[in-house]
Amino acid sequence: MNQKLSPAVAKVHKRLHYPLDVMLLCVRWYVAYPLSLRYLEQMMAERGLAVDHSTVHCWALKLLPVLEKAFRRCKRAVGRSWRMDETYIRSRGEWRYLYRAVDKAGNTVDFLLRARRDKAAARAYFEKAIDQNDEPETVTIDRSGSNLAALQAINAKRETPVKIRQKKYLNNVVEQDHRAIKRRTRPMMGFKNLRCARIILGGIETMHMIRKGQMNNGRKTLSPVQQFYSLSA
Repeated sequence: MNQKLSPAVAKVHKRLHYPLDVMLLCVRWYVAYPLSLRYLEQMMAERGLAVDHSTVHCWALKLLPVLEKAFRRCKRAVGRSWRMDETYIRSRGEWRYLYRAVDKAGNTVDFLLRARRDKAAARAYFEKAIDQNDEPETVTIDRSGSNLAALQAINAKRETPVKIRQKKYLNNVVEQDHRAIKRRTRPMMGFKNLRCARIILGGIETMHMIRKGQMNNGRKTLSPVQQFYSLSA
């Protein structure tokens, strides 16, 4: 690649000893499309490149945290009316819980994968989302008691409480948005462990946000593909 690499990406690249453009291509395809690692191995073989599926997985685990961190530095601000819900993700044969929220325009606020679905998990999500995106005026949730308890605990420490709405039909926008993530994770047949799941899901969510136009490029007009690659610079 001709572009100058960020120090974090350059450090990863130095350790992996493989052309970065090939690594980024495989990683982007993996998080952007419903492809298994073995399909990616076959697709690379058709292009004359011998890349084992486990190697692609290693590249994803090394590169995606760096790219996600770079994306967060240029993520557009979201609205202050949030729709929050959780969906199920399988890891090591057990269901885990991916907490997510979007604003009323459908932009992703934030996400967090937790082993349990309870007040502590919901509170951890809200604290992360508020820390990364500033505080909302309103949060719409379903009838989940744990989500309500978590918001009430957060409000207890705030001078201006967050308005809480429990209206399921208003959460259709986030429930529809879950589908884009689930379509991508379905071919993976579950994750090996929670750490891998968090990293890969972070990459999937990052690519999903790029496609939704949530990356601030200044005055540049870049395609989603170009935006993804620009995160390595």
